[in-house]
Amino acid sequence: MLKVGLTGGYASGKTFVASELERLGCHVIRADELGHAVLLPQGEAYAPTIETFGDSILNPDRTVERSKLATIVFAAPELLEKLNSFVHPAVFRLEKQMLTVFEAEDPFGIAVLEAAILIETGRYTRFDQLILTACEEETQIARGMKRDRLTREQVLVRLANQMPLEEKKKYAHYIVDTSGDKQQTRNQIDAIYRELRRLAEAQQT
Repeated sequence: MLKVGLTGGYASGKTFVASELERLGCHVIRADELGHAVLLPQGEAYAPTIETFGDSILNPDRTVERSKLATIVFAAPELLEKLNSFVHPAVFRLEKQMLTVFEAEDPFGIAVLEAAILIETGRYTRFDQLILTACEEETQIARGMKRDRLTREQVLVRLANQMPLEEKKKYAHYIVDTSGDKQQTRNQIDAIYRELRRLAEAQQT
């Protein structure tokens, strides 16, 4: 199975690219969804998170109010690091389990892991190819404010906690410029998929 990492900065279009690759036939793992799962009451990271941050981050039904937790940790790097120490190992284990299942079901297929910090954590080295989504910072800011209902300052804090785009580009095999309309982005994705399909087929020989 060809293993592909999909990463990019905050609000840079990763979710759209992942959905398009899935439409084309790739097996997609979304790290953000797994991050949600491990913070559910039955999740592996729930108990240590509540123990560290207290009941103030909980909704009335005892689920984690993610927006409140995000506001706390993105304002303090040491707290973000603490939260990541609970969430990341749990997410990595789920990712590994899913990759194993996909490979057993479709050994010559393409598995794509969509994750924001593949490069920062060093996990990009576990993948055969790396796709990076990219757009202008002002586009990221506008998208983040609209999608997550954040202030400009809150978005800038999130961007400051990530590796600069120009640095990320050094690691990428493919770069998808998501600054244009969706069809322009689709055209790039289609071309990348054809190349990935060729690589996956080459693994069979």
